Amino acid sequence: MIGVAVEERAEDVREWVAGVEFPVLLDRDHLLADRLDIRNVPTVAWFDEQDRMVRPNDVAFGSDLFIDFHGIDSTPHHEALARWVREGVVELDDAGVRAHQVTPDDDEQLARLHWRLAAELLRRDRAEAARQHLDEATRLAPLDFTIRRGSMPLLGIDPFLSDEFIALWGEYEQAGKPGYGFEH
Repeated sequence: MIGVAVEERAEDVREWVAGVEFPVLLDRDHLLADRLDIRNVPTVAWFDEQDRMVRPNDVAFGSDLFIDFHGIDSTPHHEALARWVREGVVELDDAGVRAHQVTPDDDEQLARLHWRLAAELLRRDRAEAARQHLDEATRLAPLDFTIRRGSMPLLGIDPFLSDEFIALWGEYEQAGKPGYGFEH
């Protein structure tokens, strides 16, 4: 098991991974996030020992600490994970994995490029140019949390309880909580 933090700086991750007993990688350029089409966090994908995806991206939580906010019970995911680890039982065959995968459209792909350009521009202290690219990324992929929420810390905005995050969450709920190919 590995964790991947989609953050700019290791300092932004440390408090969240304190006590975690598996490696956590920092994906500041969203390379893995883009390759796996991660649109929200926390996202879980399962790969077997042969690097074959056996469960595609899904929003999953390690506990029910914030269930009142997001409404997703962690129990079904934990039970499915235990069945896979202990008994080798996976819910989906290869066709089922493909059927549950969501692939980015052209606008979403372009949004990711704009986000990556913005992040690099910010690293070079070119905030105005970066802001234009972040705005375009938001326009192209308005419900992609990796882009929208991931932009917040780059702009000095709290990605958890700020007015901007609450507004994003409202848009997401109003759109029916779109995400990966699983129902919650």
